[in-house]
Amino acid sequence: MSAGTSLAVETNGENESMESEFQKGVKHLCERGITKVPTKYIWPIPDQPNSGNGNSSASNPNLKLPIIDFAKLQGSNRSQAINSIRNACEKFGFFQLVNHDIPKDAIESIIDVSKRFFELPFEERSKYMSTDMRSPVRYGTSSNQNKDDIFCWRDFLKLSCQPLSDVLPLWPSSPVDLRQAVLNYSKNTKYLYLMLTEAILESLGLMDITNNENENDEFREFKDGSQLIVVNCYPACPEPDLTLGLPPHSDYGLLTLLLQDEVQGLQIQYEGRWVTVEPLPDSLVVNIGDHLEIFSNGKYRSLIHRVLVNPSKSRISIASLHSLPFNSVVQPSPKLINEDNPRRYMDTDFASFLDYSSSSESKRKSFLESRKLS
Repeated sequence: MSAGTSLAVETNGENESMESEFQKGVKHLCERGITKVPTKYIWPIPDQPNSGNGNSSASNPNLKLPIIDFAKLQGSNRSQAINSIRNACEKFGFFQLVNHDIPKDAIESIIDVSKRFFELPFEERSKYMSTDMRSPVRYGTSSNQNKDDIFCWRDFLKLSCQPLSDVLPLWPSSPVDLRQAVLNYSKNTKYLYLMLTEAILESLGLMDITNNENENDEFREFKDGSQLIVVNCYPACPEPDLTLGLPPHSDYGLLTLLLQDEVQGLQIQYEGRWVTVEPLPDSLVVNIGDHLEIFSNGKYRSLIHRVLVNPSKSRISIASLHSLPFNSVVQPSPKLINEDNPRRYMDTDFASFLDYSSSSESKRKSFLESRKLS
């Protein structure tokens, strides 16, 4: 074997070895003491946080999202709260929810146990690693590690919540209090999702809660829908200006309820620029997903957002993603289609989204764009 051939084989071996390390996740790399961002995680300059395509500098102040007071949805000021939700969904696709009634200890527990899960030895975390996007329990890294050419500075734990009796025994058994903490939190967010869904249907003119005898078909299907808890870990990054925690994307489902710790990172693309969503104590960030944009026939829009990483602090967020049942068809509500507002989207389902995501990198609103009628 020539020296050149020997070197090529050795280099290929090193590349394969590093690729194997990347597949183990960002937390694993950090535990090895890296001081620079590997090339695998360096995004093209136009996509980097401080590029000319929008940045997080002083010229883009933190965005104050609309604030929805959940308590007002329960009381005599409901009509005012419904109007606020309508305006938030039309203009932003995001809002912050306060006075949401999730017990403080339930929130503290889910954040604490999430941090402790990612602090477990890699051998324990890796028991739940899977590249199967349909797996009910999945520990992984990046966005779609099967297809991503460039990796994101993010590890995650995804836990399906349907049906709870079947999936609960599959959830990680360590830390010992993880299952109970996630169970409590998932039940609380499912209740909030149902209350918000009622309000959103009402804001679209599709539901009248004063008519208790007539629960409409849309709400019945939303009520029986899927729920996925996604725990995100964004470790402190030695060169945060070179990489992203998550690239620009929209969420696929109906609604996402996001719990953030105190570390900034979430940005939304608003009026052509990236602006940081400042964490509001004791609040949840709620955003419209692609399925709700389709259902509303474009009246409410899912907004593109991304996640930045921090040079000195790790960040934890917990997303509760809600959509229709796995096998249900998502389509524009017939009541929102007329001569002035023709149908804008074709029918779709969750399986189509998974097939699309499994076969390509999910970027911006690419899946939703594929559902649009010309």
